Amino acid sequence: MTVRVVLADDQEMVRAGLRMLIDFQPDLEVVGEAADGLAAVEVVRRTVPDVVLMDVRMPRCDGIEATRRIRAACPGVAVVVLTTFDEDASLAEAIRAGVSGFLLKVAPPEQLLHAVRTVAEGNGLLDPAVTLRVIRASAAAPAPDSRATAALASLTDRETEVLRLVAEGLSNAEIAARLYLGEATVKTYLSRMLTKLDLRDRVQAVAFAFRSGLVPLTPPDGCGGQLRG
Repeated sequence: MTVRVVLADDQEMVRAGLRMLIDFQPDLEVVGEAADGLAAVEVVRRTVPDVVLMDVRMPRCDGIEATRRIRAACPGVAVVVLTTFDEDASLAEAIRAGVSGFLLKVAPPEQLLHAVRTVAEGNGLLDPAVTLRVIRASAAAPAPDSRATAALASLTDRETEVLRLVAEGLSNAEIAARLYLGEATVKTYLSRMLTKLDLRDRVQAVAFAFRSGLVPLTPPDGCGGQLRG
């Protein structure tokens, strides 16, 4: 199945480069482009792609608000925010808007292609260089602590442990090895945990784990990890 992609960036050269990279892949196809947030919403409504690569800073309507409108109109569309090192203030808001992943604009081509395929499969993704910044932004965002505590209490011990390891950046395979479980079993625990917490994917799970205090804000090694499925 071909993954259908929309590009939203106000720089024509950036869109041209992304289009060339994506259309060269046999399993990916660019089905629309937009130079501002309002146009992005309209293009997505018209084409209903699988994935949107969304710039944050755009005229008329920024990428965060465009994501919010896209998720409301087409909840099945996954949005990957393309961010720079100076846009930390937008990260927590992007999570609340419903993004499925974050990727630095300077990420290598293979990483961008991996991001598109990953979110198209329904998984969340964080660029390793963005992970800790997302965690800090999410933890600093206002949240109903009592609700988070109550939600955590609904998890079994094993589901809680899976959530903790997801927040530490471990893949399903790594969690399986750590807990001496099969990978399919880990996926089952992950699915149940997301359902109980009313979370969409691993990105939101990481934000919740740190916001709720389940995991310390700063990981022991002082650096973030990649959310891998």
